[in-house]
Amino acid sequence: MIKHSVLLVDDDEKLVQLLKTYFEKDGFLTYAAYDGLQAIQLVKGKKPSIVVLDIMLPEIDGWEVCRQIRKDNEVPIIMLTARDEESDRLIGLEIGADDYVTKPFSPKEVVARAKVVLRRMNMTLLQKIPLQIGNISIDFERHQVSKDGEIIELTATEFKILALLVTNAGRVFTRLQIVEQMQGNSFEGYDRTIDVHIKNLRRKIEDNPREPRYILTVYGVGYKFAED
Repeated sequence: MIKHSVLLVDDDEKLVQLLKTYFEKDGFLTYAAYDGLQAIQLVKGKKPSIVVLDIMLPEIDGWEVCRQIRKDNEVPIIMLTARDEESDRLIGLEIGADDYVTKPFSPKEVVARAKVVLRRMNMTLLQKIPLQIGNISIDFERHQVSKDGEIIELTATEFKILALLVTNAGRVFTRLQIVEQMQGNSFEGYDRTIDVHIKNLRRKIEDNPREPRYILTVYGVGYKFAED
């Protein structure tokens, strides 16, 4: 399992230590910087998975730190600020921040936001290249699936469900969760229609739909894509 690392940047040492405790409890390797110059150096040297960056910093403020990082690095950045102003959020997003948290905040919320941003980044990277799993190939950009080199015709909804399960391999989704994930993508239907889509997917991609290798049923819960 990949272990993520986080760079915590704030001149409030007590806050940094508090965040460090929560991130480490969630399995993150943590680094700390207490001014803007140190933050830029640590990003280059330690290459963290994500940066949690305060705006008000000694030496160089958070805005400039974000700009400097973005010149040659795509590491995700969550900005911290004591002001809840829309202009601050817009500036942060315009210069390359990925998310924005206003003080005071719950440390658990910051960790949760970081995990969401990392998942989003990982899915974006994954979807830029075709994925080969056993005898199945999935091209996310072309919305194309092939088995043993032959194109498989999937409906738009079938592809969305397959993409959801594949990019979250090992995670169990209830029928309702799958329906909710499809919302906003012109998906209409009740949770039990998911069973029909799963049956059709298995018929198309599995060698033996009655003994599926890829799309597995977790009885009493829902469905998941096999991790191996």
